[in-house]
Amino acid sequence: MSDPVADSRTRPADDWWRSAVVYQVYPRSFADADGDGTGDVNGIRARLPYLADLGVDAIWISPWYPSPLLDGGYDVADYRDINPEFGTLADADALIAEAHALGLRILIDLVPNHCSWEHPWFQAALKAGRGSAERDLFWFRDTKDGGPPTNWPAAFGGGAWQQIEDGQWYLHLFDISQPDWNWDNPKVIEEFDAILRFWFDRGVDGFRIDVADSMAKDPTLPDVPLHNGEPTREKYVGNPFYDQPGVHTIHQRWRAIADEYADTPQGARVFVAEAWLSPAERLAQYVRPDELQSAFNFDALRATWDAKDLREVIDHTTENLWAVGAPATWVLSNHDTIRHRTRYGRDKRDALEGAGVVPTDLQLGLRRARAAALLELALPGGAYIYQGDELGLPEVEDLPEDVLDDPTWERSGHTVRGRDGCRVPIPWSGTEPPFGFGPGTGQPWLPQPADWSGLTAESQAGDPDSHLSLYKAALRIRRDHPALGDGRLVWDADAPAGVLSFTREPGFRCVVNISDAPVTLPPHQEVLLASDQLADGVLPVDTTVWLAV
Repeated sequence: MSDPVADSRTRPADDWWRSAVVYQVYPRSFADADGDGTGDVNGIRARLPYLADLGVDAIWISPWYPSPLLDGGYDVADYRDINPEFGTLADADALIAEAHALGLRILIDLVPNHCSWEHPWFQAALKAGRGSAERDLFWFRDTKDGGPPTNWPAAFGGGAWQQIEDGQWYLHLFDISQPDWNWDNPKVIEEFDAILRFWFDRGVDGFRIDVADSMAKDPTLPDVPLHNGEPTREKYVGNPFYDQPGVHTIHQRWRAIADEYADTPQGARVFVAEAWLSPAERLAQYVRPDELQSAFNFDALRATWDAKDLREVIDHTTENLWAVGAPATWVLSNHDTIRHRTRYGRDKRDALEGAGVVPTDLQLGLRRARAAALLELALPGGAYIYQGDELGLPEVEDLPEDVLDDPTWERSGHTVRGRDGCRVPIPWSGTEPPFGFGPGTGQPWLPQPADWSGLTAESQAGDPDSHLSLYKAALRIRRDHPALGDGRLVWDADAPAGVLSFTREPGFRCVVNISDAPVTLPPHQEVLLASDQLADGVLPVDTTVWLAV
């Protein structure tokens, strides 16, 4: 007999993404099937039942392509294959088929701004010489005034140009190992058309687009303004390499390709944009009807744990996205940011500061993370969960310096530890590392804290009060309740100061107490779920409750 839940998830639905809860898998750190200390495709396959049981709708897999892994796989050497450390194309095909059988859709990463310096086209460009067709696929330029062509900064530190032996420079907005593609070249455009179709034809349901606001550059190559004597890193309006008008032409082309698949049994193929843009009016340009379907709302991720700040972000986001017919897409953490349990355990002024430099109350952070999870999953639109957030994992801030892998560590001259603390492998079971991450006792590529035994999926599965159980309960209610997912909200006029309270029809109310004192629950028929224990009709501080009204 067929599974009615799986059937309901996989039936063609052009708008499934408007309400979807998507789970992000960082392949190196999710699950290791072969025991080499690195996560792999077969490890993901083995954990698909866990993800289906968790209750998510789709999985986004961070880059799994062949890569020297100098930037965690975002330095792609071949866009049409699987990194041998992770498996094979046959393994990927099996994963896609098995996920679909469980009712899970699959999104993968597209990295269109840059590739790896090991990519064959870049290697050919280095050999071909000045003025060649091969070099025109990238941004090669001559020296200007005895230095680089512009003063542009690289995201990981230092300048964005690297000089080669013949005196020319190539552009790398990120690491030195990641040369930028020249999207003014038709061959680059056609190559990515073919890459999209290659994966869509293999059954992939969509793409998360890495730095979706960066592909187009101002060809006049103007310098950026200085801030405190250094080239600004701000994405100001008119920035010559971020949010240029040309990116929208690229996205419109991709949307047309995705729409070619709309009539297949699998249904709509979709995109979600990574574009760190504020305010929301700028982000809304990426999700107009003929462009991408959705974009991460990073304003919410960066917002402090403060009722006023969160209310402003929610209002500004929803109003601007609804104006172009797009849903909001909420996210609390990802592979590039400090885990939100740690952020919420800090003074809000220092929440986004680097690892190991700010005092953190992890118990307070966990309490707020539970409340934030219920807020995120109650808001209109889609939501993303970063692997391990359902377990309440904190940022690992004391990794030994000799294991740090993020290019930020090297490019900053060993002053910024980078993003490795949120990429530590998942604890699945057992009482000591590697906590079931792989078979045997071999240790993973980044060391896990020895005190994570209480955070494993196994230890939390049987505890109804655990962080994992809270996520499962919330996702079950969200799937079943007609008010949740895509739609609208109405703020409740009777909410006390410091309390976020909104109603969604039919019959759902979410109340989040971010004040400094307990508050009385509003009238209701039933408590559907709460992030902490309730007593005597009172909602404690840093607690969220879902009510039937």
